[in-house]
Amino acid sequence: MKALVAGDPATVGRYQVFAVLGAGGMGRVLLGVSPDGRLVAVKQVHPHFAHDPGFRERFRREVTTSRMVSGAYTAAVMDADPDAPTPWLASVFVPGPALSEVVTAAGPLPPAAVRHLAAGLALALGEIHRTGLVHRDLKPGNVILAEDGPRVIDFGIARAAEGDSELTRTGSIIGSPGYMSPEQAQSKPLTPASDLFSFGALLVMAATGRGPFTGASTPQTLYNVVHAEPDLRALDPWLRRIVEPCLAKDPAHRPAPADVLRELGPIEPVASPWPPLVLQLIDEQRARISELLKPPSRRRRYAGLAAAAVVLLAAGTITVVSLTGSDSPPAAAGAPEEPVVTATNPDPFGPDNLRRVDLCRLLDGQDVPGLGRLSTKDGSALDSCFLENAEGRSLELKIGRSLLDSEAGGDLEGLPLTTKGDGRDCEAAVAVNGFPDSTLGTEVHFAVPVADACTVAKDGLGTAVRQLRAGGHDRELPPGTLAALDPCALLAPAEADRVIGPLRNTVHQGLRECRYEGTGTLSVKLGKGFPPSITRQLAGVKVSLGQKNNEEGQPGCALAWQHRQLSPREGENVELLLVPTGALTVDQACEKVQQAGQALLPRLPKP
Repeated sequence: MKALVAGDPATVGRYQVFAVLGAGGMGRVLLGVSPDGRLVAVKQVHPHFAHDPGFRERFRREVTTSRMVSGAYTAAVMDADPDAPTPWLASVFVPGPALSEVVTAAGPLPPAAVRHLAAGLALALGEIHRTGLVHRDLKPGNVILAEDGPRVIDFGIARAAEGDSELTRTGSIIGSPGYMSPEQAQSKPLTPASDLFSFGALLVMAATGRGPFTGASTPQTLYNVVHAEPDLRALDPWLRRIVEPCLAKDPAHRPAPADVLRELGPIEPVASPWPPLVLQLIDEQRARISELLKPPSRRRRYAGLAAAAVVLLAAGTITVVSLTGSDSPPAAAGAPEEPVVTATNPDPFGPDNLRRVDLCRLLDGQDVPGLGRLSTKDGSALDSCFLENAEGRSLELKIGRSLLDSEAGGDLEGLPLTTKGDGRDCEAAVAVNGFPDSTLGTEVHFAVPVADACTVAKDGLGTAVRQLRAGGHDRELPPGTLAALDPCALLAPAEADRVIGPLRNTVHQGLRECRYEGTGTLSVKLGKGFPPSITRQLAGVKVSLGQKNNEEGQPGCALAWQHRQLSPREGENVELLLVPTGALTVDQACEKVQQAGQALLPRLPKP
């Protein structure tokens, strides 16, 4: 969930919106409030759909039918406007994480939870099919784990993108490759039986952590869906009896939702069917919504993504620094007026957790096939660790953006895997949740070519992923460290406006860098390295100030200083780089970047 940024709409139809819940192939979803105070999820379809002559009529027809669905296990459609410049649909907001998020964070669901999931989804599909709809995109991301059971979302929308739309004329398929039916993969007419195939694939993923047809690439996955038989040997017998007929290639051989419910039998009532992590995520989601709903004049003083607070973890305690969003100059460093605690994201593959994890502890002392037992060789960097075996062969575990040019490599511990390499070198990586340009990966290099370099890299990464999920590998954070800070939480929007305004967007560049985009760009980077050359003082701090080009070669002005000394030659550093556009000169950029530095300095922990 992200706060709105400059340029986002304040209202959609009669709904006031205040956060972005997510985005996908059809559009993005905003969190809003109806006139009667109910929370709603407002889906705005991508603008290019609005230019398709038949889309609006199909959208109108599907929305009308969708509003007839009112089952207990769906998020009911409340409203829509097919004729708006950007068509939208509003449904009841259901607090809870997506199934995909839970499995990524905690691994497969326990059998009792899978049983409740199967029953809820079968009831939801029965209600959807009763109205004549076919969901068409039943996948883990479209199943919300609410407190009392699952909820199916986004039904009745994918059909509107089919037909004569430009999207399908270009040869694309509407749906998610690992969960679509064979007939959908072949662009054949769909019946409700198509959703039962997706239902079966989804249950396999929930129970094992991976889909039954996931291949090394999208074409391979689609081939598997149409031609390959799934390996169901890992499923409990009761679950296999349900899933196997659902995954029949012939739609006529698949059961109906009522047949699935009969096979399941009575479901024992429980207070909550889910693992504890789900309830924790729901509580944190509600807390974040509560903060975002506060009046803007107060919300700017609180943690949240619009004007966040910085949570510092030091020696096992939490220190909280409030960030002001007022238009007045920042006050001197000291205790904040209204301390606010922001909950960190418990997702082990999320940025909050990865900033605190000691990567060396994930693999130090672990046995990796092809290498044997590893020990730490160099753990001085924040986001990488070099480990080696008894023969001196090394493996690097790292977080960064260097693996983005790699190839799809199938599935690793339920996560999409990418690999890159040859017989001597290989890298393997999985994504950092919420950061599409960042990865957690391993790299191996052998002095002579070996046949299994990529297997070794994948095995090492798999071990790290399992250790990360298990928890208990946080680094020891000394007082004053920058290691746990979110760089995008160091300037409030009003302060960025004064430097590069009007602020249009705030973008994470990996774990340690944030880019504020407006009239020009301002980057805030935290890291380790040699101390900058001192040229002057700013607010009592020795700093470096001067011209510097960004990665694209554009000239700007950089302000940098050492925040905390680690050794005579190395420290934790802060760098701000402002690249101007238009009439602003580099000299003027140097004046502006010092304004940003003055606002940011009081927000840093005292070293």
